[in-house]
Amino acid sequence: MHTIDDCIMRRRTFLKKSVAATGMLAAVPLVSFGQTPVLTMVLRGGRAFYQGSWQRPDIGIDTAGKLHMGEAGTLQASTILQLDNKVVSPGFIDILTDNTANPEKSYAIVEKFKVSDGVTTALQMHGGSAQIAAYYKSFGAKPHWTNYGVSTAVMRVRYAATSLAERKRRVEQCLAEGALGVSHSIEYQPTPYDEVLGYAKLARKYNRPLFLHLRYSSEGQELEGVDEAISFARDSGARVHISHLHSTGGTFHMAEALTKLRQANAQGQEITCCVYPYSYWATYLHSTRFDEGWQQRYGLTYNDLRLVGTGERLTAASFEKYRALKKLVAVPEGTLPMERTVDLALKESFCLIGSDGGIEYAANANSHPRGAGCFATAVRHALDIGMPLESILNKMTLGPRQLLRPILDSRGILVSGATADLAVLDPAAINGTATVSNPNQFSKGIDLVIVNGKVAYADGNLKQMNGVVIKY
Repeated sequence: MHTIDDCIMRRRTFLKKSVAATGMLAAVPLVSFGQTPVLTMVLRGGRAFYQGSWQRPDIGIDTAGKLHMGEAGTLQASTILQLDNKVVSPGFIDILTDNTANPEKSYAIVEKFKVSDGVTTALQMHGGSAQIAAYYKSFGAKPHWTNYGVSTAVMRVRYAATSLAERKRRVEQCLAEGALGVSHSIEYQPTPYDEVLGYAKLARKYNRPLFLHLRYSSEGQELEGVDEAISFARDSGARVHISHLHSTGGTFHMAEALTKLRQANAQGQEITCCVYPYSYWATYLHSTRFDEGWQQRYGLTYNDLRLVGTGERLTAASFEKYRALKKLVAVPEGTLPMERTVDLALKESFCLIGSDGGIEYAANANSHPRGAGCFATAVRHALDIGMPLESILNKMTLGPRQLLRPILDSRGILVSGATADLAVLDPAAINGTATVSNPNQFSKGIDLVIVNGKVAYADGNLKQMNGVVIKY
């Protein structure tokens, strides 16, 4: 079986011989879009959900890293990849990449596990930075596997400033400096309603979304957090996104939570949510989730908690030790029953996929498996429960594009002139391989990833760093 690398090399060798023998390559006509494009690569034979139906178009990439869509067999380039039995999708957009501990050192590790999972754009919308200009200046000088961008981290703003006026000034400064939105986690840092509403109004002023980790995750109060998010959308006019609804807001009452969101959208609000395709959550032991009473809130014991990266079961003594070390733990599989949480949410058009994760340490893993395998796992799970492939792909591409409009207008879509961010997958083989005990695993069935027109990942190997900044 030939790899994609083999196909590229064989095609280039064939073309060199053909040119030497006939001198006719330059005379091969190309599809015209005003001017004749010079295509560097054509993807041929793969299935793509294009213009509302499954087709097998030629997908060309020009020298500027833009897409050119053509009928099957009509485009020519120096490299033609035959992708029979494969699916070509816009590159996945992870709106909830997590890289907070030490991004200067860990960003490339985070991005390599994202790109191997089909992600071409990794955005930190659940947190981000409180110094946007400095962040973009620093990371703009570094090479990237994926496109990248950050939101305004309200938690960090609030740590740095005590007065409400100064906090609002700093949030607005972040937006003016190009932040992709405003993000806050009001369970981890409880904040008065009126203060959060002020941040939501700033998001609306700049036409950016407000990303929320809801206030409550307990069975008795989680729906109050959903109601509050709806109120933020109604009272501010901002589009509001609820992060990982199945672990915070819909764990125990997902059907009711979705009904509330559906009704709010019908009444003119714009509210989205996301989930990750796992039946268990993970977070840091020093967070407020593990404050006094956590056993009662979640119905868990010390022994239910697993240290991510090893799978070690905790005891009362090791709980205190690892809490002091700020370690990440995962709760048992089934804590978030898929059929009562994720599967219900995936039926809604306003529900997207977001990882809420990132692999930050290469040798000593300490991350939920969603950091490496979220998107491949989501595709596999969707297919296994009978969901149409185009529906799950839309939740990773067109949905994020719409939420983060207009900055992502050229990404997440197959159309001539769009940016050539692409993921080629094998629907028969695709799946995440990351586990709690070993999260640092590349996904299966992601055969090729192209970022801004260049091959970033192919046949299980990292190739070229070609990511760019996403900012206003």
